[in-house]
Formats: sequence, structure tokens, C-alpha cells
Amino acid sequence: MDNKQILSNISTRLGIEALNPMQQAIATSDRRRIILLSPTGSGKTLAFSITVLRHIAPPCGHIQAVIMAPSRELVIQIAGVIRQIATGYKVTALYGGHSMSDEVSSLSVCPDIVVATPGRLLDHLRRGQVDLRRVAILVLDEYDKSLELGFIDEMRRIIKRITGPSTVVLTSATPIDTMPDFIPLKGAKVYDYSGSASSPRSRLDIIAVNSPERDKLDTLVKLLRTIPDGKVIVFANHRESAERIHARLVDAGLPAGLYHGGLDQQRREIAVDMLNNGSTPILVSTDLGSRGLDVDSVSAVVHYHLPPSPESWTHRNGRTARVDATGTVYVILSGGEQCPPYITFDSEMTPDGHSASPIHTNVGTLYINAGKKEKISRGDVAGYATRALGIEAPEVGRIVVRDHYSLVALPLDSFTAIQAMHPAPKIKGVRVKISRIF
Repeated sequence: MDNKQILSNISTRLGIEALNPMQQAIATSDRRRIILLSPTGSGKTLAFSITVLRHIAPPCGHIQAVIMAPSRELVIQIAGVIRQIATGYKVTALYGGHSMSDEVSSLSVCPDIVVATPGRLLDHLRRGQVDLRRVAILVLDEYDKSLELGFIDEMRRIIKRITGPSTVVLTSATPIDTMPDFIPLKGAKVYDYSGSASSPRSRLDIIAVNSPERDKLDTLVKLLRTIPDGKVIVFANHRESAERIHARLVDAGLPAGLYHGGLDQQRREIAVDMLNNGSTPILVSTDLGSRGLDVDSVSAVVHYHLPPSPESWTHRNGRTARVDATGTVYVILSGGEQCPPYITFDSEMTPDGHSASPIHTNVGTLYINAGKKEKISRGDVAGYATRALGIEAPEVGRIVVRDHYSLVALPLDSFTAIQAMHPAPKIKGVRVKISRIF
């Protein structure tokens, strides 16, 4: 694709009018071997996506580009970005927890670009469902995390099947001491933005929150009732803690969702979608949510527990102050807790539970049990909401269409009438089931 078309798609479909300095440097580089070091939240996905599209050939019936990422959440995010700007190219996402039959069906028409977790891609390779011999572009995103999660053997086996890629990009939030010899990066140029002035720390306000009790739940509730309205992610160190925190917030009447590795893929996807559409502007998460979540405009991050490592601290905070935005980080501290040296504060506070503009929601999420595989589009869902459910067009919120279900944000006061519809109206002539998600 030519640069003019790529930039036009970025502007019209992503709403980004100008690239930041890091993205500009990568987007205009003529180097075919690139190592990009840049903090979480700095816009690496868009940077390497532009590189992929600059060097990809017209669609030709075989896989041209492979992008590997260490988590399903990151794979979904990357595929979502590329699909919006890769005009005329088929993009397929492969990851664990996704229906294998749906993936096999998607691969029946060969994609141009594959975005995948290493384990899932290797599974398809072993089954003979993908052919990587003619792949020309290879991207390894968040390579440091892939090493941390032990994907080294899977990646070695996959890259061995890719013979002589012309373009290789490796990204990492932190410098890498030793580069494995199976990655073809000889002569690579390093673009190091890991310590740039535009890094997220310069755009973060980090606040110590005093908790008078060792159990911080009451302090957290007060904090969430004190801070300004916006999207907030609360991080805990364990699944059980996240469950307990979420239950307390819901009991307190706060609009909160839950995200951790013990939930199935659909519940995790819905939790993120409801954060994005404003139904639950508070998300309680383990560190699983510190990388790869595709969430717009998170205004604050709360550390209910101190992060277990400097990397965890960095990646949690990277959920806010993304690209050029600012954000606030709150660290709840009970008596006797000692902060590690990598945490520095700009101020401290004791929340009083009062806010001039408290966190709230005026929308709910409607679930429809039909999606892409049932030939449902976002336009179909919008039309269904307005014509069949009687919602005014300006009141129809964010719409998400997954493989076998769809979500749409609607005004809270519309659900009483909607739930009284038995049976639910048809969509595209097919009877569907609808329900509100709580």
C-alpha cells in the first residue's frame, strides 16, 4: 500500500491526524531489519502496522505477513488495528480460546496477514492449515513478554518455516541482552524510545492513597467515589482478590466489571467491551489486563496491591496516558507497606468519598446471540436497535460484532421496554435471543 492511502485510512478510520515522533520514524524508515524499543502505550502497534503495509505486495493468494504476539488480547488488538487500515487485505487472527473450527473456516480463503499467538500458530502449522514458506514480513511484538512466558521453542519452530523474510520487525518495552540466533536480524537498526521525554511517566500524575485499614476495600470504594468520572482499571495481584474486590464494588453500587485468566474468553471479551462502551467504566483486573487490552481513554489506574515487579508497574501504568494523553495513577497503601524504589510519587491523598463529577454510567449493554458467522454486521445491529427496538439513532452507542454474538450499548431507561419483548423481534429475518448483560 502507498503511504498516502495508509495515512488516509489512519485518519478516517482511527481518527489519528498525526503520527508521534516514534511512529513517524518507523513509518518512514527504509530499513528492512528493525528493533523498536518503546514503552507500553507509546503506539508501537500502529508503527509496525504501517511498516507491514508499506512493504506488503498486492493480495496474491498466500500468507505474506506474520505478526506474533504473546497474548490473545494483544492479538485481538493488533488484528483490529490492521483490519481498519489494510484496505483490500484479508487479516486473520489465531489464538487460544478461540473456536478452532471458526479459525479453520477463516483460513479456507488464504489470508494476506496472520496475527497469532505462537502456540496457536504452531498448532495450525502442525495440522497443515497454514503455509508460511512464502512469508515476506515477520513481526515479533512484545518480544520481551514472549521470552518471559516461555514461547522461545514455539517461535523457533515457526520462524524455521519462514525462509528468508525480507522485512523483520521486533518490538520490546525493554532492551534485550541476548538476541536468539534463529531470528534473522543481522544488521538491524535499533530505534530506542524507551527513555524518551515523551515516555508515559512524563504524562502521569502518581498519587499515594492512604488507607487507614490493612484491608483496603473501604478505601478503594471511597477513592472511586472521590476521583473524577472516567474509565478506571483497578489492578490486583491474584484472581481471588480480583473476585473479592469486584464483588465489593458491585455491592457498593459502583459500575464495575471483572477481568482475569480464570474467566473464559467470551466473558473476558465482554468485560473489555463493557469498559469501552461505558456500561462498566471500572474494570477490576489481574496483571493479565496490563498488556494488550484495546481500551479507549483510560483516565486512571489504581494499584490495589503493589505491583510484584518493575515490569508489572510499567505495564499496568501503560493502560493510561497512552500515546500523547495524560493519566493518573493511584497506589493504595496501608500502614507498614513499603514501596519499592521504582515507585515515586508526585503527591498523596486521603479520599473523602465525594466528587463533583463521580464515576457513573447511563448506558447498559444488550447481548444478541448472533454475530459475524451468522452474517450479522454492525449496520444490521444499528438498524435492529432503531427499527425493531425503537431506540432513537443518536442514542445507539458502541456496537461490537463478534463471531457468534453482538453487543450494543443502549440507554439504561430503554431496557425495561426491551426486556418485555417476548419473543424478541427478528434480525435479518432470523429470530434471536436478546438480554441485558450485568
